Amino acid sequence: MAYVRIATHPSIFAEPLAPAEALDNVEALMSLPRVRAIGEADGFLAAYRQATGDVVVRGNLVPDAHLATLLRQHGVRRLYTGDADFRKFPFLDVRDPFSR
Repeated sequence: MAYVRIATHPSIFAEPLAPAEALDNVEALMSLPRVRAIGEADGFLAAYRQATGDVVVRGNLVPDAHLATLLRQHGVRRLYTGDADFRKFPFLDVRDPFSR
C-alpha cells in the first residue's frame, strides 16, 4: 500500500500512476513465486513500542515505523530504499539501491 500511496501521489510525480495501474503493478509483483505479503504478527504493538522506543515517531514517520516493525517481526534485516528515515531504526541494514 505504501507503493500505491507514493506511485499515485501528484506531489511526488509529475505524472503519477492511476490507482488501478499502481494496483496492477502490485498484483504483478505479488504473483511472482518468491514474493509474499507480510502483516502484523502476534504481539505487534509491543514490537512497535520496542522498535520505536528511541525514536520520536509521529506524522510521516508512522508508516515507516510500521513497516520497519513488520520487517523486524518477520526477520528481515536488510532494506533497499532511498528513504533515509529507515536509518533511524538500528536493527535495519538500510542500503540505497541507487548509490555506488
